[in-house]
Amino acid sequence: MGKLATYALIGLLWLLHWLPLRWVAALGWGLGGVLHRLAGSRRRVALRNVELCFPEMPLPQREALVREHFGWLGRSLLERGFLWYSSPQRLQRMMKVEGNMRLSERVDRPVMWLMPHFVGLDWVAPAIMLNQSKHGCSIYQRQSNATFDVALRRARSRFGTTKLADRHEGVRSILRYIRDGYGFLNLPDMDFGPKDSAFVPFFGVQANTLLAPAKIAQTMKMVVQPVVVTMLPKGQGIRVMAYDALEHYPSGDLEADARRFNEWLEARILENPAQYFWVHKRFKTRPPGEPSLYQR
Repeated sequence: MGKLATYALIGLLWLLHWLPLRWVAALGWGLGGVLHRLAGSRRRVALRNVELCFPEMPLPQREALVREHFGWLGRSLLERGFLWYSSPQRLQRMMKVEGNMRLSERVDRPVMWLMPHFVGLDWVAPAIMLNQSKHGCSIYQRQSNATFDVALRRARSRFGTTKLADRHEGVRSILRYIRDGYGFLNLPDMDFGPKDSAFVPFFGVQANTLLAPAKIAQTMKMVVQPVVVTMLPKGQGIRVMAYDALEHYPSGDLEADARRFNEWLEARILENPAQYFWVHKRFKTRPPGEPSLYQR
């Protein structure tokens, strides 16, 4: 994307943030329908993921789930304008924060917030930073588009005291921030290749799963709290659920911890399957000797 197109996209997000949420939600749902038609490769990835995770589901039902998923995905893209430009007061009115969001203020150990990849994921960090007093740090994937990278970093650092560590730096910066009293906002459910990972079942399919969340939590003696966002229909708002800390996590067995979290996540996905981030190749890395599960 060229610089002019990038500025146009950023300008569009700025314009959209002035509109009512229900209007932007409707526009986003329309965008999702367009993306479902045009983004053929991502649609095929989503259909394949759903087929692997729900093999008993009839094909028409899987296709309907993926169509709905793209609607939520389109909404999430356009609603980022609110996160980038709306006031904290307006965002608070849009969000319905539930559960134990102030856990970090009640424990005497560092906190790791586990934020699995539901389509409204970008709402989680603002909800955390606006509704409790702990500073936050996270790992940041630098964007290839420098103009967009600057805008995105600024947007993700708007609330509270937030540190973003470049993924290429590894975890050293994150460990330093944790020692300095920062909570760690961690995304645990992506396939980043075999390093520091193990193959653990996810809906019955061996999935390359990060061991780092439990390893960091164990090293830094952290309390681990999952936080999940659900986008509500027709502009009714965003629900952010802060669950109680995972008991006996970490356990000292990294693979058992990864398996346990995948089981916990499966249960959350079953509550709202169309909002999980199915367009990611969750099963991209395969055990040695196994063929790819995705069409080349």
